[in-house]
Amino acid sequence: MATGHHGDDPLLGTPVSMATGGLLSPPRFTKIPRDQTGVSGGVVSFVCQATGDPKPLVNWNKKGKKVNSQRIETIEFDEGAGAVLRIQPLRAPRDENVYECVARNSEGEIAITSKLSIIREDLLPFGFPSIDMGPQLKVVERTRTATMLCAASGIPDPEISWFKDFLPVEPGLSHGRIKQLRSGALNQTFADFWAFSQCAISA
Repeated sequence: MATGHHGDDPLLGTPVSMATGGLLSPPRFTKIPRDQTGVSGGVVSFVCQATGDPKPLVNWNKKGKKVNSQRIETIEFDEGAGAVLRIQPLRAPRDENVYECVARNSEGEIAITSKLSIIREDLLPFGFPSIDMGPQLKVVERTRTATMLCAASGIPDPEISWFKDFLPVEPGLSHGRIKQLRSGALNQTFADFWAFSQCAISA
């Protein structure tokens, strides 16, 4: 559920003109976190991002308070306009809750909630998505290309997404260095950095 203080649609916001001819606008979400079901002992990542002018700040709340736990980590990106909520290892019923992403700037505030459910591994229903083959450690020469493989199964076919150093991978913003193949595999050209790549699945 999303709520906002500006306009009829809290996800879009309403621009506000300035006397100087500039344009201010309240936050609107560009990445909306989805409800998730995780496996006890596993990991989940909720991704939330917003835009606006001035650039909004995004944070995560649980029961109205900022999340704070050794197992619950908030990783900011896009200069604070995006945040990944990462929970590992999952514990039921402690982590089963509704988590709230809040984006605010001087022009307003919006919020959207996502629900986390947790299932024991021995009680997984038929067709529950699973990773059959995850990415392996690779040593690659600088400027060379590596293909990171990820195979998953489930009913329906799960969607594969990638994270690099716990942040979502955006192939379209990598200037051609990162490409996600139709198979779900990731092609990555390495320069002067080391990266930890991880694939995730969702139904």
